[in-house]
Amino acid sequence: MESRVDLFARIRRDARVEGLSIRELARRHGVARPTVRQALAQAEPAARQPRVRTAPRLAVFKSAIDEMLHQDLDAPRKQRHTARRVFARLAEEHGATELSYSTVRDYVRRRRPEIDLEAGRLPEVFVPQEHAPGAEAEVDFGEVWVVLAGVKTK
Repeated sequence: MESRVDLFARIRRDARVEGLSIRELARRHGVARPTVRQALAQAEPAARQPRVRTAPRLAVFKSAIDEMLHQDLDAPRKQRHTARRVFARLAEEHGATELSYSTVRDYVRRRRPEIDLEAGRLPEVFVPQEHAPGAEAEVDFGEVWVVLAGVKTK
C-alpha cells in the first residue's frame, strides 16, 4: 500500500500533466474529491493528530499513583514501584478492580518522567565508550542499603 505522500504526488502530477478534473482525479485514484482538493492545495498531507485517549476510571486513582511515584524518588533503585506493583497496590489498598493493567502502565510510563522533572532530576545521560577487545576490564558493583547501629547506610 502506498503512502499518502506518494498518493498526493501522483494526484498533483496527473492534474499538472494531463489536466484532469477533480472528479476524474478522484475516480482514477479511488479517493474522495475533498482528498483531491487537499492534495492540490498542499504538497504534503497534514500530519495525523494522535487521538487523545482519556481514562475516566483512572482519574480517581491518579493522586494515589502520583503519591507512590513521589515515594520512589527517595527509594533505592531496586525498591521502586514497577507499574505491575502500582497496579497490585491499587487493587489491594483502594479496591481498584475496574482498572486494567495497561491503563495503569501507560499512566505510570507517562507520569514518572514528569515527576522526576518536577523534583529537579534530569534524565540520566551516558557516554558510549569504545575499547579494543581485551584492552580493559570493567566491574559493576551493586548497591545495598543496610541499617548499622540504627543508621541507614549504603
